[in-house]
Amino acid sequence: MTTTVRLLILGTGSMGATHARAFAAMDGVEIVAAVDPTVDALAAFAQEFGVPQTFTTLDEAITWGGFDAAANVTPDAVHYPTTLALIQAGKHVLCEKPLATNYANALEMTEAAEAQGLVNMVNLTFRATAAAIRARSLVQEGAIGALRHFDAAYLQSWLVGNQWGDWRTEERWLWRLSRAHGSHGVVGDIGVHIIDLATFVTDRDIARVQSATATFPKVDGDRIGEYGLDANDSFTLAVGIKGGAMGVIHATRWASGHVNDVKLDLYGDRGGLRLRSTGRESSLELCAGEDVHTQIWRKVECPQQPSHYQRFVEAIRAGGGGSPSFRDATKVQKVLDICLEAGDFGSSVVTID
Repeated sequence: MTTTVRLLILGTGSMGATHARAFAAMDGVEIVAAVDPTVDALAAFAQEFGVPQTFTTLDEAITWGGFDAAANVTPDAVHYPTTLALIQAGKHVLCEKPLATNYANALEMTEAAEAQGLVNMVNLTFRATAAAIRARSLVQEGAIGALRHFDAAYLQSWLVGNQWGDWRTEERWLWRLSRAHGSHGVVGDIGVHIIDLATFVTDRDIARVQSATATFPKVDGDRIGEYGLDANDSFTLAVGIKGGAMGVIHATRWASGHVNDVKLDLYGDRGGLRLRSTGRESSLELCAGEDVHTQIWRKVECPQQPSHYQRFVEAIRAGGGGSPSFRDATKVQKVLDICLEAGDFGSSVVTID
């Protein structure tokens, strides 16, 4: 018999709606409440998704208590206090990325959730793709031999094109452009995804990092209203992973011709893998065996995989587990902190414990 999971959505913006649509499509999941301080947005969200209970503060929702789990879709800086409050209330949490804005907070959240025995997951989108999961299994099986080198990139172009709207006139983009608005730039926004994907598929943690960011001029005065446009636009990492391989991880918002594209190329001593993903569609190719002599890449079939939303619910019903976990995201956060601290001047090599 399927146990109904009673879910609260914390944050009713565009990503909150994405979470709601995913959970509403699942059997045995009931969205019982939503929280948002903006009354009009909260009311519209509740009407669209048929949510019976609404609250303008999380404290009110926790006092009510009629939910088992929460999807935390608040701004980055709010993840830490709200997730800790949910954990202290004994609620399972699926948190949007990044888990926190620094390693210390992420580790505290991780240890709190683990101590309570709660399901804790982070919505690191790309590692849920069929291609990423199949690529990881091929690496683990030794299909390309011992890993030697990899190249990982996350490419967007919305600072050049208008496919997502006009960042010069729409305030909703400021959280990605201004540190005063809470932004950690491309590092905090999409760097978390590409670092996580690289470590997930290679099945290795990062051991050494050398990093640099870049923040380019955008408009006269580099301000929109009261906010300076000072959050980084591009970053590069030169990394060494446990086991000895080296790689490059980079991301930018200036990549014309790319809407929201991820690529990961892995090279071992017996072959290579080539992964491409948009977050909605993904593909995987393999060059191994005799094909290494003729440079032929062959398509790899990748079985359909459950989404993170489905994994979250399945873990709750199973009484534990769930991946990617808070601990997975905390490892990524340590790398993000190093990159942010290095800034536009770059860093010397940093060794990670």
